[in-house]
Amino acid sequence: MPPPTPHRAALLVIDMQHAVQPLMHRADHTVGTIAGLSSRARAANVPVITVQQRGCGEVLPALAPRSGEPVVTKACADAFLNTGLDETLTRLGVTEVLVTGFATENCVETTARQALSHGYDLVLVADGHTTSVRSQPTDFAPADRAIAHHNEIYRHIDFPDRAVRVLPAGEIDFTPPERDAAEG
Repeated sequence: MPPPTPHRAALLVIDMQHAVQPLMHRADHTVGTIAGLSSRARAANVPVITVQQRGCGEVLPALAPRSGEPVVTKACADAFLNTGLDETLTRLGVTEVLVTGFATENCVETTARQALSHGYDLVLVADGHTTSVRSQPTDFAPADRAIAHHNEIYRHIDFPDRAVRVLPAGEIDFTPPERDAAEG
């Protein structure tokens, strides 16, 4: 039996760009949360991968990728579709993705589900994703409810052979889980 694959996380920062910032609900709060998490990830040698939507401008300055960090450009909601994201994650030995960014029910949701389908464990950062500001009247759920709704879905989602967690940024520990003594 081959040895277990070592745990390796990566932080995905999705579509936190200039063109969509005016549309973001609680933009400053979300940017601050992701910036703090990115800083902690880098300090723990956890890869931070910037995912940007084609045509939406530069990444917000507080979340700009550092020199040498991977940047993936996408053309639709799915950050895996026709991009090098899966290859980048594989090359880095990633087994778990932490998903943050904009917009909760579109690019964040689609990429999170695709991460599971591509074989990655998933952490949805509960306070690290946001949706669009809602104009009235609309059939969309109010922004805070939409975010809470998606967090709740992921607390109860069942995906074969995958770990799925929803954690606020403050509870994320980038220390790899301890291996069972029987695993060696």
